[in-house]
Amino acid sequence: MQKFSLCFSKVKKDCLKFIKSQETKADKFKNKERMIRSFLIPLCFWISKKVDKKRPYFVGLAGGQGTGKTTSSSLIKIILTKYFKFKVFKISIDDFYKTRKERIRLSKRVHPMLLTRGVPGTHDINMMLNFFKKVKSKKFKRLKLPTFNKAIDDRFNKKKWYDLKERPDVIIFEGWCVGAKAEKNNTLSKTINLIEKNKDKKKIWRKYVNQQLKSKYKNLYSQLNCLIYLRAKNFSLLQKWRLKQERKLLLSSKKNSKLKIMNKEDVLSFMQTYQRVTQNMFKNMPKYASIILNLNSNHQIKTAVYKKR
Repeated sequence: MQKFSLCFSKVKKDCLKFIKSQETKADKFKNKERMIRSFLIPLCFWISKKVDKKRPYFVGLAGGQGTGKTTSSSLIKIILTKYFKFKVFKISIDDFYKTRKERIRLSKRVHPMLLTRGVPGTHDINMMLNFFKKVKSKKFKRLKLPTFNKAIDDRFNKKKWYDLKERPDVIIFEGWCVGAKAEKNNTLSKTINLIEKNKDKKKIWRKYVNQQLKSKYKNLYSQLNCLIYLRAKNFSLLQKWRLKQERKLLLSSKKNSKLKIMNKEDVLSFMQTYQRVTQNMFKNMPKYASIILNLNSNHQIKTAVYKKR
């Protein structure tokens, strides 16, 4: 369509520049122009029709580890800002992780596995709810929001926090478990991996995470105006992509010796804590997501499915 081509000509330079910043010599993005032109630009036109400047439009963007949430959400932001002239703010649910001290307390009070960041229950849900509430207010005032440093497994110093000076037209809220729903209690009994079998024999951790999804997270996610889901074929593919991410970090860590890089065993063990919620999302998210971007095994968007709503 002519309007998509016009949009592409306006955003192409900025989008490709961002993609280049994410590439390494060994890992180049393939079919990047097609991804922008055929999938992300039409998606942005869809969002643009929904935006009402009287209040922020909340876009939830979900997908398993390594699916490309950061890249996709960054490109969507570039297109919405450059072509549609919207004020766009992008933040990850990861930035709202509880501090390390808070997770240590939680791990002692509820279950040791809650020291590991990631699952519902390890985020500061009240901070997120407060952010959603304040940003919707007509009397919006400047807002400081956290940024999380995964290298030290704790929040950055407040000097490096987001400084939101004006109310956005669009908020992109991305994260691996954004929009996830609780599973039925009877399916919690069966262990799905070694970490559950060995470290959660009494199902305390599983039940706690599921209860969080059933209550506070359900309230948070109900406030999203739409939900985009980056859908991979299976969990083993996510493991492969997540290992690839860690190799990228290893390359950048040569410039920064303070970065903590996980080896293959660490990554696979860490991902086991994500597995239950991720597999439940594979199964159920396509039933209620607004847009499903199906990924092929080469990490590229293969098809886009828009739900009528």
